[in-house]
Amino acid sequence: MHDVEYDEYCDPNNPRKIKYDDILAASRRIVGAVQRTPCTKANMSEKLGMDLYLKQEFMQYTGCFKERGVRNTLCLLTEDQKRYGVISASTGNHGLSMSYHTTQLGIPCLIVMPIHAPITKISKCEAFGAKTILHGANMAEAKHHAMSISKEKKMTYINGYDHPNVIEGQGSIGIEIIEQVPAVDAILVPVGGGSLITGIAIAAKHLKPDTEIYGVQTEKAMGMVEALRKNERVRVPVDATIADGLAVNLVGVNTFHSLKGIVDKMIVVKEDWVARAIMHIVEEERFVVEGAAAVCIAAVMAGLFPNLKGKKVVSVLSGGNIDTTILARALERGMASEGRLVKFKVTVSDRPGGMAELCSMMANLGVTLRDCIPERAWVKGDVFSVEMKVIAETRGWDHTKELIEQVKKNYKEYFFQEMNERKEAPGAKRGPCLAPNPVCMQK
Repeated sequence: MHDVEYDEYCDPNNPRKIKYDDILAASRRIVGAVQRTPCTKANMSEKLGMDLYLKQEFMQYTGCFKERGVRNTLCLLTEDQKRYGVISASTGNHGLSMSYHTTQLGIPCLIVMPIHAPITKISKCEAFGAKTILHGANMAEAKHHAMSISKEKKMTYINGYDHPNVIEGQGSIGIEIIEQVPAVDAILVPVGGGSLITGIAIAAKHLKPDTEIYGVQTEKAMGMVEALRKNERVRVPVDATIADGLAVNLVGVNTFHSLKGIVDKMIVVKEDWVARAIMHIVEEERFVVEGAAAVCIAAVMAGLFPNLKGKKVVSVLSGGNIDTTILARALERGMASEGRLVKFKVTVSDRPGGMAELCSMMANLGVTLRDCIPERAWVKGDVFSVEMKVIAETRGWDHTKELIEQVKKNYKEYFFQEMNERKEAPGAKRGPCLAPNPVCMQK
């Protein structure tokens, strides 16, 4: 077969079945080169109604579990392969792990990234010692280019989520989890291309067959869910998602064929729950994780695992490489969805002291004014009125309800952004539904 994109390690006509013995060998092979990460009980356990443990893969040097599979694969290369070097297409964690470990082992490395790849990821890869090439508008084009170079320069292409040795390396997490939490009932795993859940599931089911394995994806990246539902690998559209590490439009050949029959269930969680999960993990666990790592906690918070109440559950926090701008947006989105950020308009007097009265009323309630824009030109009524567009920070739904009542009491014209009833995180105090429709009044 002479197709440029043909990869002998990921051949649809000859899928490789991953075996526990190879995972065990991989776990021994990478000792000392990657971290054996902690798996400690979560502070959120009681609130979420289960004995929850967090496997902290963001503690790896490059901030992600991908190091395990990469290191194992590099250790198994022949001397010729090491001399010619390795190549891969990546926009994120796989590229970082490849860059770091090839430098450690003295193996030439090329990382092909789409031209719109995050600048921070490009500079980090180069800082770790790899050469980077920017090519193509998306990952598919970057991968095609990488495969062409690999054939031309006799470099070994390493698929970040489907190379058998990569999957075996990720499986070492499953062995560690069983050693760290021997009585575990269920393991929750984020799913993109499938290497992480495949490796963990094979290892955990071998060591403790009654362990339940659940995969979690977001509504915008459902490749594995669709593949398992249709019993074949299908290409799915992938929208921009907060869990960018899971944005894979076609799951792996080996992961799909190895995973069939051993994963207990796939769960799909909505994006806004992922933002809330990132916020709660920061606030309650003091961990900073990326969107992909937060999807399992998001699914628990959303009430998608009622069957695991009171059970011993491990959630894999797969990585912590989140851009600061995305983190800031996620925290604000999380606060807004829990009623802690509220947006409204109110018309106040434009005479001296008019705005001060509004600020004073909010201060007396303990509400923080985050942003405020006066609008004078497009205001109904007299010229002595000004419409204030306000963003305020409250303690939650109950506190926001108090603010609404005070605005209603003191002002004639106001408009609150639509606040449909939202589910609270388990354990959080439930505030009343503020309004099924926008609160809009003119007395």
